Amino acid sequence: MEKEKQIRNYVKKQMEMLAGDAGTLDLGSSKAQLAQLRRGVGKRPGELPELWGIFLRNMPEELMGKEGRPSYAEWAIYTALTLFALHQQGHSEPMHAEGEENRLGRAVKKLAHGEEEEENVRRKFSIAARSDDMEELSYHLKTLVRMLGSNDIKLDYEDLAKDLYRFQFENDTDQVRLKWGQDFYRFVGTKDRGEEEKDEK
Repeated sequence: MEKEKQIRNYVKKQMEMLAGDAGTLDLGSSKAQLAQLRRGVGKRPGELPELWGIFLRNMPEELMGKEGRPSYAEWAIYTALTLFALHQQGHSEPMHAEGEENRLGRAVKKLAHGEEEEENVRRKFSIAARSDDMEELSYHLKTLVRMLGSNDIKLDYEDLAKDLYRFQFENDTDQVRLKWGQDFYRFVGTKDRGEEEKDEK
């Protein structure tokens, strides 16, 4: 649990540095770093030396791998940050937003309008969830994130980073998948939180 908290906090700090508010996004340095991160989508951590400083800067020692092998934490952080940079492209305000309604399953469900479209979105999401490793998962998440960006739908990247970390542990993978599925099917649209809680009892 402590590492999950560290991962969330680190991702939050890095996103705040890159695009903490609309004003930050207008700075040339932020734009350049976001553009560099986008080039890292789908690649392994460390594959692009120009990204070392962006995702490793000030990372807690206990989250870092050794001997050139990325740790689970580095995979989670790197994947979350590169996807965030992809999501951010073309937007003047941060596309990260904390909260249950912005977790991956809920965000993806917002793409679905009508039964036919919902089935198409559900199929893409299922393919991503069935990924066997982080390289495959990041490849499929790239497609979903592009769709979220095109529809101005925000995503909780702190929560995603935590999920990506847990996804790599064999005993936790199915739990993460189920969480995504529960969130996808729990989306309640115009219901208020009180009604949703009533439904869960």
